[in-house]
Amino acid sequence: MRIAIPVAEGRLAMHFGHCQEFALCEVDEAARQAGETSYAQPPAHAPGVLPKWLAEQGAEMIIAGGMGSRAQSLFAQSGIKVLVGAPSLTPDEIVEAYLSGKLETGTNICDH
Repeated sequence: MRIAIPVAEGRLAMHFGHCQEFALCEVDEAARQAGETSYAQPPAHAPGVLPKWLAEQGAEMIIAGGMGSRAQSLFAQSGIKVLVGAPSLTPDEIVEAYLSGKLETGTNICDH
């Protein structure tokens, strides 16, 4: 599975649509193991662009701090799972916590 994490300054960007790049993390959920992580710069932010682009990148899950309800709907339509309320950690720390079942999520910080 490929997990996409919005990143700014090496850590999870708290607002999904305003990140500098995305970490694209390969994981083996069954074995609970992280694989290779690559980074990609997203296209310019506009409504509906990032869900389509991340689907093209092979993302099957998004872990974010905050994301608007419209973006969440667009991901759901593409069959991409969304997890919001994640803390501002490095992509490796987020993936490790997710795979170990210790990723603590809070409130979606995005209100639109």
